[in-house]
Amino acid sequence: QLDTLIHEMGTAQMEINIDHGDPLPLADQVFLFKRTIREVAIRHEMYATFMAKPMQGQPGSAMHIHQSVVAIDGGQNIFSKADGEPSDAFFHYIGGLQTYLPAATAFFAPYVNSYRRLSRFTSAPINLSWGYDNRTCGLRVPHSGPQDRRVENRLAGVDVNPYLAIAASLACGYLGMKQGLKPSEPLKGSAYEQPHQLPRHLDDAIEKLMGCAPLVDLFGEHFIQTYSAIKETEYREFFDVISPWERRFLLLHV
Repeated sequence: QLDTLIHEMGTAQMEINIDHGDPLPLADQVFLFKRTIREVAIRHEMYATFMAKPMQGQPGSAMHIHQSVVAIDGGQNIFSKADGEPSDAFFHYIGGLQTYLPAATAFFAPYVNSYRRLSRFTSAPINLSWGYDNRTCGLRVPHSGPQDRRVENRLAGVDVNPYLAIAASLACGYLGMKQGLKPSEPLKGSAYEQPHQLPRHLDDAIEKLMGCAPLVDLFGEHFIQTYSAIKETEYREFFDVISPWERRFLLLHV
């Protein structure tokens, strides 16, 4: 169910948009599509990568998640009131994303490479400011009609597990609606001029996740402990590797 497939701004970088729908079938499609692309590329003697930041000096690759919530009865978008104006649930949802996404970052940036993408002026967010059609923000509200009102979560890299990333994004918004959280004022300028609000490394993200009781309760303590243990092991293995940069700039100069 593809909407568009076009060239993006990076070298050999493609943008692929999948039609909106229910979260679980969409996660299935993302998972299947990534595996299909990888296999087709190999058959044509090429490689397709879904690393978040595969090339130095080039923009990273994301998996932006557009999300709205519809009523069980009637399927109306609860982010809009009957008169077409934004609802309280809409703003509470954004408030939940702003409040809980930092603690859920390990689902949206699951590898050590993921954090190389999240840097200033690289078409990737460094904070969770939100704005109307503001692509510098971590949370963008596209221009749309009332029934299509939605929030775009721009935090996730293309390297995510789509099931976990979509579930985590919905969980953060759900907590915002349940707790009646209020968002900041929408940003009209550049979010790149604002401070960092996200973990800088995988180990920081895991620590925040394990310390967030509402997310632990939603996902289950056993799952969070297991996921965190896996990611902590990955980070330790990464930390054991001495990089070429360290040898080049430190070996004979310190």
